[in-house]
Amino acid sequence: MTQDIQGERPVVLGISGSERAGGNTDLALEYAGRLVRERGAVFRTVYLRDHRISPCSPCGDCNARTLPCALKDDTPAIVEEMKRADGIIYAVPVHGFGLAHLMQIFIERAGVGFLRFDRPLANKVGGIIVTGRRYSDSSVHNQIVDNLLLNRMILVGSGFPALLRNTSKEPGLNDIEGLDALERMTHRMIDMTQLLRRHQAATGEPVLLPDDRNERVARAHSTS
Repeated sequence: MTQDIQGERPVVLGISGSERAGGNTDLALEYAGRLVRERGAVFRTVYLRDHRISPCSPCGDCNARTLPCALKDDTPAIVEEMKRADGIIYAVPVHGFGLAHLMQIFIERAGVGFLRFDRPLANKVGGIIVTGRRYSDSSVHNQIVDNLLLNRMILVGSGFPALLRNTSKEPGLNDIEGLDALERMTHRMIDMTQLLRRHQAATGEPVLLPDDRNERVARAHSTS
């Protein structure tokens, strides 16, 4: 598993897909970060709004290409941060009854442009935080769940999804049940990271072997 500079502590990366600095999504991610640090792990944050993420272009060769996308933006650097992490928390607000566009653009761009070739996020522990007023938060959560599963990540169960609602005009962590789910999810992520580390230390092998990382490669081998 990936380790920090000291080689001892797990690293959790939080990715904020909110355009609003200091809003509900940022507050929730910062709260998760405090919990991670209290457990002795390292927490780092990427705010997508601070980076240039290009939408997918009309080249149309995503399903056929065998090399990473050549568009010049900040996506490759963020993907490298993801590779260095043990766990990743995707935090995003609901916009227009769906996934906020910053996260939508990023998961498309990172997925088809970089992650699909060897599934480098396999065996990393995934977590999801969705903020909104009231509607469609479950739909947004389900979409990110599908993305984590596509990338062979390990999604920990925490009783209920971390859906945080706030109908006030002022940002705030006012949803007691949502906060409880966030806390449980974060602690389970750290627990799973530690379990995976112990497994690798004892066996010398990851939980998911490299030859099972990519369904495209497996299909090609099965038809050859």
